[in-house]
Amino acid sequence: MTDPAQNPRFFALIPCAGTGSRANTAVPKQYQPVAGFPMVLHTLAAFAAVPRIADLVVVVAPEDHFFEQQSAPCLIANCGGSTRAASVFNGLLELFEQGATPADWVLVHDAARCLVTPAQINALIDACEHDEVGGLLALKLADTLKCESDGRVAATLDRSDKWLAQTPQMFRIGALIEALQQAGDQVTDEAGAMEAMGHRPKLVPGDAQNFKVTYPQDFALAEIILRSRT
Repeated sequence: MTDPAQNPRFFALIPCAGTGSRANTAVPKQYQPVAGFPMVLHTLAAFAAVPRIADLVVVVAPEDHFFEQQSAPCLIANCGGSTRAASVFNGLLELFEQGATPADWVLVHDAARCLVTPAQINALIDACEHDEVGGLLALKLADTLKCESDGRVAATLDRSDKWLAQTPQMFRIGALIEALQQAGDQVTDEAGAMEAMGHRPKLVPGDAQNFKVTYPQDFALAEIILRSRT
Protein backbone atom coordinates (compact mmCIF):
# COMPACT_ATOMS: atom_id res chain seq x y z
CA MET A 1 0.00 0.00 0.00
CA THR A 2 1.24 3.48 -0.85
CA ASP A 3 2.25 5.48 2.24
CA PRO A 4 0.60 8.95 1.99
CA ALA A 5 3.30 10.42 4.22
CA GLN A 6 5.95 9.33 1.72
CA ASN A 7 3.91 10.12 -1.40
CA PRO A 8 1.82 13.15 -0.50
CA ARG A 9 -0.60 14.61 -3.00
CA PHE A 10 -1.15 18.26 -3.83
CA PHE A 11 -4.57 19.85 -3.45
CA ALA A 12 -5.67 23.39 -4.22
CA LEU A 13 -8.17 25.32 -2.11
CA ILE A 14 -9.73 28.58 -3.27
CA PRO A 15 -11.68 30.57 -0.65
CA CYS A 16 -14.39 32.30 -2.68
CA ALA A 17 -17.00 33.38 -0.13
CA GLY A 18 -16.13 37.08 0.23
CA THR A 19 -18.12 40.01 -1.07
CA GLY A 20 -15.21 42.28 -2.05
CA SER A 21 -16.74 45.47 -0.67
CA ARG A 22 -13.69 47.60 -1.54
CA ALA A 23 -14.03 46.72 -5.23
CA ASN A 24 -17.39 48.53 -5.50
CA THR A 25 -18.79 45.99 -7.98
CA ALA A 26 -22.41 44.98 -8.55
CA VAL A 27 -21.54 41.32 -7.89
CA PRO A 28 -18.93 39.79 -5.57
CA LYS A 29 -15.64 40.84 -7.12
CA GLN A 30 -14.50 37.28 -7.84
CA TYR A 31 -17.41 37.02 -10.29
CA GLN A 32 -16.80 40.36 -12.00
CA PRO A 33 -15.95 39.82 -15.70
CA VAL A 34 -12.32 40.47 -16.62
CA ALA A 35 -11.03 39.87 -20.16
CA GLY A 36 -14.29 38.16 -21.10
CA PHE A 37 -14.74 35.80 -18.14
CA PRO A 38 -15.59 36.04 -14.44
CA MET A 39 -12.36 36.67 -12.61
CA VAL A 40 -12.40 33.43 -10.61
CA LEU A 41 -12.51 31.34 -13.81
CA HIS A 42 -9.10 32.72 -14.81
CA THR A 43 -7.83 31.66 -11.39
CA LEU A 44 -9.23 28.14 -11.76
CA ALA A 45 -7.81 27.78 -15.26
CA ALA A 46 -4.28 28.36 -13.95
CA PHE A 47 -4.60 25.55 -11.39
CA ALA A 48 -6.31 23.23 -13.86
CA ALA A 49 -3.20 23.54 -16.04
CA VAL A 50 -0.99 22.04 -13.31
CA PRO A 51 -1.18 18.23 -13.63
CA ARG A 52 0.25 17.68 -10.14
CA ILE A 53 -2.85 19.17 -8.52
CA ALA A 54 -4.92 16.12 -7.51
CA ASP A 55 -8.12 18.08 -6.86
CA LEU A 56 -9.31 21.66 -6.68
CA VAL A 57 -11.88 22.80 -4.11
CA VAL A 58 -13.62 26.17 -4.25
CA VAL A 59 -15.28 27.31 -1.01
CA VAL A 60 -18.34 29.50 -1.56
CA ALA A 61 -20.99 30.93 0.73
CA PRO A 62 -23.95 28.62 1.47
CA GLU A 63 -26.35 30.81 -0.54
CA ASP A 64 -23.97 31.21 -3.51
CA HIS A 65 -25.34 29.69 -6.74
CA PHE A 66 -22.78 31.10 -9.21
CA PHE A 67 -21.21 27.77 -10.12
CA GLU A 68 -24.56 26.16 -10.86
CA GLN A 69 -24.40 28.07 -14.15
CA GLN A 70 -20.73 27.36 -14.86
CA SER A 71 -18.65 24.45 -16.06
CA ALA A 72 -15.50 24.59 -13.95
CA PRO A 73 -12.73 22.04 -13.25
CA CYS A 74 -13.31 21.96 -9.50
CA LEU A 75 -15.39 20.73 -6.59
CA ILE A 76 -17.71 23.33 -5.06
CA ALA A 77 -18.05 23.36 -1.27
CA ASN A 78 -20.88 25.52 0.07
CA CYS A 79 -19.25 25.91 3.48
CA GLY A 80 -17.87 29.44 3.31
CA GLY A 81 -17.56 31.24 6.64
CA SER A 82 -17.77 34.84 7.78
CA THR A 83 -13.99 35.29 7.48
CA ARG A 84 -11.34 34.07 5.08
CA ALA A 85 -9.77 31.94 7.80
CA ALA A 86 -13.11 30.27 8.55
CA SER A 87 -13.66 29.52 4.86
CA VAL A 88 -10.19 27.98 4.55
CA PHE A 89 -10.68 25.91 7.70
CA ASN A 90 -14.03 24.59 6.48
CA GLY A 91 -12.52 23.87 3.08
CA LEU A 92 -9.73 21.84 4.65
CA LEU A 93 -12.31 19.70 6.44
CA GLU A 94 -14.03 19.21 3.06
CA LEU A 95 -10.73 17.98 1.63
CA PHE A 96 -10.68 15.29 4.31
CA GLU A 97 -14.19 14.33 3.25
CA GLN A 98 -12.85 13.93 -0.29
CA GLY A 99 -10.12 11.56 0.83
CA ALA A 100 -7.17 13.85 1.54
CA THR A 101 -4.87 12.97 4.44
CA PRO A 102 -3.10 15.18 7.03
CA ALA A 103 0.21 14.51 5.25
CA ASP A 104 -1.04 15.83 1.90
CA TRP A 105 -0.18 19.34 0.79
CA VAL A 106 -2.74 22.09 0.17
CA LEU A 107 -2.12 25.22 -1.87
CA VAL A 108 -4.46 27.96 -0.67
CA HIS A 109 -4.99 30.73 -3.19
CA ASP A 110 -7.04 33.93 -3.30
CA ALA A 111 -9.85 33.81 -5.85
CA ALA A 112 -9.07 37.45 -6.67
CA ARG A 113 -5.46 36.72 -7.69
CA CYS A 114 -6.59 35.89 -11.21
CA LEU A 115 -3.18 36.59 -12.77
CA VAL A 116 -1.36 33.66 -11.19
CA THR A 117 0.26 31.38 -13.75
CA PRO A 118 0.86 27.62 -13.86
CA ALA A 119 4.60 28.37 -13.83
CA GLN A 120 4.29 30.23 -10.52
CA ILE A 121 2.23 27.42 -8.99
CA ASN A 122 4.79 24.85 -10.12
CA ALA A 123 7.63 26.98 -8.75
CA LEU A 124 6.02 26.98 -5.32
CA ILE A 125 5.51 23.21 -5.38
CA ASP A 126 9.08 22.62 -6.50
CA ALA A 127 10.45 24.85 -3.73
CA CYS A 128 8.32 23.45 -0.90
CA GLU A 129 7.50 19.80 -1.60
CA HIS A 130 10.50 18.58 0.42
CA ASP A 131 10.41 21.37 3.01
CA GLU A 132 9.53 20.56 6.63
CA VAL A 133 7.13 23.51 6.92
CA GLY A 134 5.99 24.69 3.49
CA GLY A 135 5.92 28.23 2.21
CA LEU A 136 4.37 30.94 0.12
CA LEU A 137 4.91 33.06 -2.93
CA ALA A 138 6.07 36.51 -1.89
CA LEU A 139 7.56 39.61 -3.43
CA LYS A 140 10.57 41.48 -2.11
CA LEU A 141 9.45 44.98 -1.16
CA ALA A 142 10.74 47.54 -3.65
CA ASP A 143 9.08 50.72 -2.38
CA THR A 144 10.02 52.83 0.61
CA LEU A 145 7.82 51.85 3.55
CA LYS A 146 6.25 54.47 5.82
CA CYS A 147 4.44 54.32 9.15
CA GLU A 148 1.48 56.69 9.52
CA SER A 149 0.00 58.64 12.42
CA ASP A 150 -3.00 60.96 11.95
CA GLY A 151 -2.46 61.11 8.21
CA ARG A 152 1.22 62.03 8.43
CA VAL A 153 4.45 60.09 8.22
CA ALA A 154 5.52 58.85 11.63
CA ALA A 155 8.57 56.87 10.54
CA THR A 156 10.37 55.28 7.61
CA LEU A 157 10.95 51.57 8.02
CA ASP A 158 13.88 49.49 6.82
CA ARG A 159 12.64 47.60 3.76
CA SER A 160 15.64 45.31 3.34
CA ASP A 161 13.96 42.37 5.09
CA LYS A 162 10.35 43.11 4.08
CA TRP A 163 8.31 40.96 1.69
CA LEU A 164 4.76 41.25 0.36
CA ALA A 165 2.91 37.99 0.97
CA GLN A 166 1.11 36.51 -2.02
CA THR A 167 -0.68 33.25 -2.70
CA PRO A 168 -0.65 30.32 -3.23
CA GLN A 169 0.52 29.38 0.24
CA MET A 170 1.42 25.72 0.61
CA PHE A 171 1.34 23.67 3.83
CA ARG A 172 0.51 20.18 5.04
CA ILE A 173 -3.23 19.88 5.53
CA GLY A 174 -3.01 18.50 9.06
CA ALA A 175 -0.54 21.14 10.23
CA LEU A 176 -2.58 23.96 8.71
CA ILE A 177 -5.80 22.79 10.35
CA GLU A 178 -4.04 22.74 13.72
CA ALA A 179 -2.55 26.19 13.10
CA LEU A 180 -5.90 27.73 12.11
CA GLN A 181 -7.57 26.20 15.15
CA GLN A 182 -5.00 27.88 17.36
CA ALA A 183 -4.85 31.22 15.51
CA GLY A 184 -8.61 31.84 15.24
CA ASP A 185 -10.75 33.53 12.61
CA GLN A 186 -8.92 36.84 12.41
CA VAL A 187 -5.64 35.60 10.93
CA THR A 188 -5.27 37.08 7.44
CA ASP A 189 -3.24 34.36 5.76
CA GLU A 190 -2.17 30.77 6.27
CA ALA A 191 1.49 31.67 6.77
CA GLY A 192 0.48 33.88 9.70
CA ALA A 193 -1.28 30.96 11.34
CA MET A 194 1.76 28.75 10.85
CA GLU A 195 4.03 31.48 12.24
CA ALA A 196 1.87 31.68 15.37
CA MET A 197 2.65 27.98 15.91
CA GLY A 198 6.37 28.74 15.85
CA HIS A 199 7.01 27.68 12.25
CA ARG A 200 9.02 29.67 9.71
CA PRO A 201 7.44 29.32 6.25
CA LYS A 202 9.73 29.47 3.24
CA LEU A 203 9.61 32.60 1.09
CA VAL A 204 9.47 31.73 -2.61
CA PRO A 205 9.97 34.65 -5.03
CA GLY A 206 6.70 35.52 -6.77
CA ASP A 207 5.77 37.97 -9.49
CA ALA A 208 4.45 41.53 -9.35
CA GLN A 209 1.67 40.57 -11.75
CA ASN A 210 0.28 38.13 -9.18
CA PHE A 211 -1.48 40.92 -7.32
CA LYS A 212 -4.82 40.69 -5.56
CA VAL A 213 -7.55 42.56 -7.44
CA THR A 214 -8.99 44.71 -4.66
CA TYR A 215 -9.89 48.22 -5.81
CA PRO A 216 -11.86 49.42 -8.88
CA GLN A 217 -8.72 50.53 -10.72
CA ASP A 218 -7.20 47.05 -10.32
CA PHE A 219 -9.69 45.55 -12.77
CA ALA A 220 -8.41 47.63 -15.69
CA LEU A 221 -4.82 46.56 -15.02
CA ALA A 222 -5.82 42.89 -14.72
CA GLU A 223 -7.72 43.19 -18.01
CA ILE A 224 -4.67 44.60 -19.80
CA ILE A 225 -2.38 41.86 -18.47
CA LEU A 226 -4.75 39.00 -19.27
CA ARG A 227 -5.39 40.25 -22.80
CA SER A 228 -1.65 40.71 -23.38
CA ARG A 229 -1.13 37.01 -22.59
CA THR A 230 -3.54 35.90 -25.29
